[in-house]
Amino acid sequence: MGGNALAASEAAWILFGVFFILLALRVPVAVALGLACLPVLVLESRLGPMVLMQETFNAYNSFILLAVPFFLLTANLMNVGGITDRLMRLSRSLVGHFPGGLAQINVVLSFFFAGISGSSTADAASQSKIFIEAQRKEGYDDSFSVAITAVSAVLAVIIPPSILMIVWGGVLTVSIGALFLAGIVPGILIGAVQMATVHAYAKARGYPTYPRAAWGELLAALAVSVPALMTPLIIIGGKVFGWFTATESACIAVLYAGALSLLVYREMGLKELWGALGETGRLAAVALFCVGTASCFGWLLAYYKIPEAILSGVSAWGMGRIATGFFIAAVFLVVGCFLDAIPSIIIVGAILQPLAAGAGIDPVHFAMIGIVSLAFGLVTPPYGLCLMIACHVAGMRMMDALRDTLIMLLPMFAVLMLIIVWPDVVLFLPRLVSPEFLD
Repeated sequence: MGGNALAASEAAWILFGVFFILLALRVPVAVALGLACLPVLVLESRLGPMVLMQETFNAYNSFILLAVPFFLLTANLMNVGGITDRLMRLSRSLVGHFPGGLAQINVVLSFFFAGISGSSTADAASQSKIFIEAQRKEGYDDSFSVAITAVSAVLAVIIPPSILMIVWGGVLTVSIGALFLAGIVPGILIGAVQMATVHAYAKARGYPTYPRAAWGELLAALAVSVPALMTPLIIIGGKVFGWFTATESACIAVLYAGALSLLVYREMGLKELWGALGETGRLAAVALFCVGTASCFGWLLAYYKIPEAILSGVSAWGMGRIATGFFIAAVFLVVGCFLDAIPSIIIVGAILQPLAAGAGIDPVHFAMIGIVSLAFGLVTPPYGLCLMIACHVAGMRMMDALRDTLIMLLPMFAVLMLIIVWPDVVLFLPRLVSPEFLD
């Protein structure tokens, strides 16, 4: 932009240089993003430090982002209200007789949990407490237990209602209803390959299996779980068919989970409710603080037209649709190892969006490539938040669980390649149910 004190290249070096130095010093990501903006704001005469506050609060002025704390509260109400226990009973009845029964239950419960909470960190925290010690007692290796718990937790960002889908739709102006529909098939495929991976491990290492549940036991487990299983149908169906917005669906999910916990299952008292509210406040504060500071960082990138400068060189490569898809996935895979998914969407998603559009990639397809790629970052160091949580609960180092984690990510990477090469994996349901969602 003409008349600026800093050139685009100088601003980029300062922004990214300060940010990565602060990361190396173990400054929290959200704080590092905000502090990286300050030198540029001070040096640029047209701006000033108050822009950081202004752009941060502008990011919070979003009706869509209200869905984030409500979905987190839904997950916490599930845990304290007995909903998770019912879903675990159903999971055991369905897959407990498969090889590696307890680990299979781990994956299936993560699948059910993902359809209600939308938060991988909430999933990893609750599943780690439930399964890691239980699997240890049944003879499972600690590294395997940690790896499957962390890797299955990432289903929550892929299966709707995903918080990442809500942020992506709000920031990059993509239909959230279409994203909800687009995540169903990839989520099922990833869940299936994770179960297949557990099967292979169980056969190779001789992990135990539970007896097959009788039909009566299965039907009884299904009967007590039906009210909980209605939650994702209400959320996704209401959004897709236009009954309510994403934020309204999150509010309804909270009311529904609260009603189940208080009136149906009757396992939540005032003490448990207060604990759920407190935990939700802590998790939501971290996620939304990242949104605010990342938005200011992204605003400065746009102010200096840094994305255009970056893409001008990449566009000259002349990549086709598939090659562009793999390039986008590679960028998100690398960025996700160092940066939380929400700021990655705000900063990197905005940079790559014109490149995807220029290659003829549908916005919903682009979103799913980005979201699935970022899911890997939740279990890969140095960031690897879900893996970090599971290792903390198990009392082991991340590096000790890394081998099994990477092995479990290989089938998931095959699903990502399928999504890139065959867009109908993600576009089939949106096109079938609501074609108006697609460009």
